[in-house]
Amino acid sequence: MKHFSLLFLGCSLLALPSCTMVGMAAGAGATAGIAAAQEGGISRAVDDARIQLEINDLWFKYDVEAFRKLDLTINQGRVLVTGVVQNPEQRVEAVRLAWQPKGVQQVINEVRVAESKGIKGFAQDTWITTQLRTALTFDRQVLSINYSIDTVQGTVYLMGFAQNQAELNRVIETARTIKGVEGVVSYVKFVGAGNPADSYVGAPQGEGVQSQEAVSSSGPVVITKDSEQPYLVSDQPVVQDNLQAREAQEQLFEQDKVLSKQGIEREQLYWND
Repeated sequence: MKHFSLLFLGCSLLALPSCTMVGMAAGAGATAGIAAAQEGGISRAVDDARIQLEINDLWFKYDVEAFRKLDLTINQGRVLVTGVVQNPEQRVEAVRLAWQPKGVQQVINEVRVAESKGIKGFAQDTWITTQLRTALTFDRQVLSINYSIDTVQGTVYLMGFAQNQAELNRVIETARTIKGVEGVVSYVKFVGAGNPADSYVGAPQGEGVQSQEAVSSSGPVVITKDSEQPYLVSDQPVVQDNLQAREAQEQLFEQDKVLSKQGIEREQLYWND
């Protein structure tokens, strides 16, 4: 019964004529081809697909209306939950249910408790995601298949694996230049780095969460979390708009002048070893 429920839910959510035998076979072949090229291979991709179906099933059974504005991105057992709910209780429950399926290594909570921006806002977020995905696909210096992208209310969330720091910086810069992007949050790991132990990223400070927060020199705010090498790290708090970012950056420049006179590089103070 459970397997039937998951299959039915998967077909219903996707609204697919491809849930015919021919369509499912073709879809499986395409998925296998993509999965083989991704980090982790086919078996990991199959596990991720199973986890996504099970979480959707749990949400559907709990309260489909409460969670209809939530999205899932899953990469090697790491679950990113984004979207909007109407109250804090729904936010907590959505994350709790996301932990239930076997194989979940981490749940990253980026659910917002607020009124959504409606159809227009959703369309704008989708357009941002599409533009970024297209740009990365045609960028020969980026292995785009290893990245997952989600956009919520103008904030771009990145997950996946980067080949190196230069590639990650390139991806972040590409995201920042897209019109309508208000911020970029990166959960990207580096190829060869092991999956982290079970952790809850997005929880209040003081609960064992480690994150790196950054202020960009111009344009949208960039935040890097759960990464060995941050895009840019400072001792300043995360800011919410570009004006504050510029003001904060000016303060950093003034501090840099003082540090330079003392022969101290900012990297020595704020970058991880």
